[in-house]
Amino acid sequence: MRILMVGHYPPHKGGVANHANNLVKELRKRHEVYVLTYGPITPREFEKEVVYQVKVPSVFGLRGILFALLAFFKIVKLHKKLNFELIHAHYIGTTSYAGVLAKKNLKTPLITTAHGSDLDFMSNLPLGGYFVRESISKSDMTITVSHYLKKKALHLGARKIKVIPNGIRRLKPKKAVKRYITFIGVLTPYKDPKTFIRLAEYFPSEKFLIVGDGPLIKELKSKAPSNVEFLGYREDIENVLAESKMLIVPSLREGFGLVIVEANSLGVPVVGRAVGGIKELIREGKNGYLFKDFDELLEKVKLLLDNKKALKMGRIGRRISERYTWEKITEKVEGVYREVLGERHDNSNKHARCR
Repeated sequence: MRILMVGHYPPHKGGVANHANNLVKELRKRHEVYVLTYGPITPREFEKEVVYQVKVPSVFGLRGILFALLAFFKIVKLHKKLNFELIHAHYIGTTSYAGVLAKKNLKTPLITTAHGSDLDFMSNLPLGGYFVRESISKSDMTITVSHYLKKKALHLGARKIKVIPNGIRRLKPKKAVKRYITFIGVLTPYKDPKTFIRLAEYFPSEKFLIVGDGPLIKELKSKAPSNVEFLGYREDIENVLAESKMLIVPSLREGFGLVIVEANSLGVPVVGRAVGGIKELIREGKNGYLFKDFDELLEKVKLLLDNKKALKMGRIGRRISERYTWEKITEKVEGVYREVLGERHDNSNKHARCR
């Protein structure tokens, strides 16, 4: 198959770029895959011939809309050169809307993947909601990374949906002593790191670690007790997790929660808030615990400080995480591609017979 991926991609950072990077890496073993992403960027040396960009002016509030329009023209131009069979757009909104316009012009199948905040946040904005609904209703298939997002996509008008979770790369950490209760994430209100800081006050003899950066960093540092260490942004999450007794995920909303699977893959149990996609990843009492309020969080952390219990949950978590390898996830995505292209081929034959 010849596939065009549209959306954030390395050297961009973040969950969507990371997802696209790993998916493309696996797909290229069997298919021709091209990428169209936000510019200006300098593509990595080994893929300069297959990564294209739209240089979007940095106009506050208009960057997404400008990308949608400019990317549409670029996709039409690239189709003449590359003759790709389908478009796969990541993150539903203005990014995927470029695919909607291109599909209308080229009659090329469009697949969109919802990653979380697109349906959780973007869909609630007046203009953003328009792009989300148009993209979902015009997609030949919408992929969501959780059943939680599937429900949202259906409500927004999706016609066909497949749930395919995020994958994880194989992590190879350095050997380390487990000594931290850890938080990993962007320091924004919806990730609720303030609850993590409050938690540290109740366990003064335990070491707490915050990994990440964001707008709340100064406030958190000013309120944190002495047993909280701030590590900033880190690429080597595997080494951080290798030093962790448990991972705390207090997010107020979460479309998936990739860090939960990453933690489980290294035998680290997780305590997460019972919301969104988190509820689908944590099996109560198996690979971690869910909590609904702060008192329940305290109770679950106390339970996991029992080393035998934590080790048992860690072993179960490792087994559960094996279903999230990128090899397995990519096979499911390929199945969607074949289904969409097969339907397109069948429909073409029907129209031909009618004539």
